[in-house]
Amino acid sequence: MTDQIHRILQHVQKPARYVGGEYNQIVKPRQEQDVRVAFCFPDTYEIGMSNIGMRILYGVMNGMDGVWCERVFAPWGDMEEQMRSHALPLWALESHDPVKDFDMIAFTIGYEMCYSNILNMLDLAGVPLLSSERTELQPIVFGGGICTVNPEPLADFFDFFSLGEGEESTVEILNCYRNAKKQGLDKQAFLRELSHVPGVYVPSLYTHTYHSDGTIAAITPAEGAPALVQKRIVDDLDHAYYPTKGIVPSTEIVHDRSNLELFRGCIRGCRFCQAGFCYRPIRSKSPEVLVRQAMESLEDSGNSEITLASLSTSDYRGLPELTDRLLDYCEPRKINLSLPSLRADNFSRELMLKVQKVRKSGLTFAPEAGTQRLRDAINKNVTEEEILSTCATAFSGGWNNVKLYFMLGLPTETDEDVIGIARLAEKIHHVWRETASNRKRGLSINLATAYFVPKPFTPFQWEAQITPQEYLRRVHLLQENLHLKCVDYRYHESNLSELEAVMARGDRRIGKVLLEAHRLGCRLDGWDEYFRYDLWQEAFRRADVDPAFYTTRGFADDEILPWQTIGVGVSIGFFRREREKAYRNETTPDCRTQCSACGAKCLSAGGVCDV
Repeated sequence: MTDQIHRILQHVQKPARYVGGEYNQIVKPRQEQDVRVAFCFPDTYEIGMSNIGMRILYGVMNGMDGVWCERVFAPWGDMEEQMRSHALPLWALESHDPVKDFDMIAFTIGYEMCYSNILNMLDLAGVPLLSSERTELQPIVFGGGICTVNPEPLADFFDFFSLGEGEESTVEILNCYRNAKKQGLDKQAFLRELSHVPGVYVPSLYTHTYHSDGTIAAITPAEGAPALVQKRIVDDLDHAYYPTKGIVPSTEIVHDRSNLELFRGCIRGCRFCQAGFCYRPIRSKSPEVLVRQAMESLEDSGNSEITLASLSTSDYRGLPELTDRLLDYCEPRKINLSLPSLRADNFSRELMLKVQKVRKSGLTFAPEAGTQRLRDAINKNVTEEEILSTCATAFSGGWNNVKLYFMLGLPTETDEDVIGIARLAEKIHHVWRETASNRKRGLSINLATAYFVPKPFTPFQWEAQITPQEYLRRVHLLQENLHLKCVDYRYHESNLSELEAVMARGDRRIGKVLLEAHRLGCRLDGWDEYFRYDLWQEAFRRADVDPAFYTTRGFADDEILPWQTIGVGVSIGFFRREREKAYRNETTPDCRTQCSACGAKCLSAGGVCDV
């Protein structure tokens, strides 16, 4: 098959996406392996190779004796055309073997708009799409990642889901499969055994019934299946596997640098943020471990940049000590140290001066809302004074470029809040005129707004999404009030965010829509070049499903939610209390200031959060 692959590479863009052979890729003797895993990322090579979660689990699986994990990425349109015209099935990069020949096919699912890619990749591999059509023990299709907190739209296609962090559970899953092969178990017997592994959700063991109005009447587990499947976490990150000898890509990727994960979870509790709640409790790495991992990663990869990555980097307790020690290593070697995910309320001049020693990059902040009232309602816990003070600090230090991210359509938002975004930009411009140390270059404010998508496991999970028409009205209202030439305003398209909301909050009936969309040719929906909203509209029509049922309808307070079988550690009572506080414009202190009894710390073996 390798020769066939090489013959078609001359007809595609970026052929290095498809050949493997990179430095540090892992190759094992086929005949010595008990379990082979095709680890699929449902997007292009450049996106998938930038994903730290995929790199971690690739290393974990290949660290097991008798297990060989290989990478698979979604082909770009030109390669897909060549594959179909030459009858070439989807292959894995390390061996070039067809995906359909592997024991297990695993998908990491981090974005709802990749669901069509999952079906397309299975189709390209020659694997039946529906779990019910795959009756044998090989291949088993499973998935993990943040989107699996509501796995129901994909329930018809996956044999099981691994919930939460996979460093430990993946090992248990593969050992369970290895034992099933040795014992000669059939697929159903294996899945029943697997359902007893904590953090594993087997959708075929749960029956969903519906009321006449379309809402869920009941979710009934089969005998022996848990009523609630709780996500897995890793307690001790200092001793958890981390890929310091990662694969070095042969072509440019989106984040072509070393990544250093400081901690998991978030202390802030922004009421719109799914990741902030789903990755609780907070667990940190020690500065000593981080410095060692950074040095090993940089020396092995030869990267000229390292990023400190977490949901809120500046909330890491040991950040001053860590940046000092990293700069001692990075500065003489001309390695750039990047700190994304900074907050306006704890950005300091001292930190700013540190990170600009090698290369000065732009500043990015996410106020999310244009007025203090709305920022309080969403529990952003940042004030206008802190935003302006931070900008003054940056401008006086020589920065002239600021990126600001907001959302439109947040619960309780009014026109005054929308216009407040424009007013905040004007105040930032005024601060620049008063404080800038380098006014010759002029000020650049890059302002972006997204269409708010209410997500599961947030206080806003019950909320109705505003209509696309209302979203565009608010976009135009903001445009009419932006008068500064230094502001470059861009907004997310409404059609994509509407579809994202359907997938995020959908139930099992969305599976019919996904099948129809696949038959119509939907794929690579996260890319403007391929997204076809008209085809999705036709898919909803053919499946007789109204997307508004999952978006603008909202969910009743007492309604059974599609994701009610899943647990992330945060209690439903906490989400309800936070929702009520949002409507009163009341804030909740961050976890470091005061514990709000969300329930997540109970997932930790020690029953504590590392705040």
